Amino acid sequence: MKRWLVPGLTAGVGLGVATALLLDGRSRSAWTALAVLLGYALLLAIRRHEPALSLSEAFGSGHRARSHLRAAAMTGDVLTMGVVAGLVVQALRDGTVGPYAWLAALAGATYAFSLLVAGRAQ
Repeated sequence: MKRWLVPGLTAGVGLGVATALLLDGRSRSAWTALAVLLGYALLLAIRRHEPALSLSEAFGSGHRARSHLRAAAMTGDVLTMGVVAGLVVQALRDGTVGPYAWLAALAGATYAFSLLVAGRAQ
């Protein structure tokens, strides 16, 4: 149950932000914010059972490999969270959300492609 808390909360925030924007008459920003937040919630839900990522030759071996892999994963997570947060802030401020939406889509596509490539390598 605990592993569903963050993805559920993220989806709930998406619904709340979208509702607030729709009530303010900003439907395009509302649907964009909802799509990005639901996509982020899906990413969090997919990764909730992930014990560790598979190691590759690019990271070396042993402790060094695990350290590099965790650092790379954390970097991606923080950057993705920053893009999602930036989109929400811009949407609520009635700013331009397009660049954030494209960055979020790029992050999602990159993650999906990485899953496909990693799945074939094993």
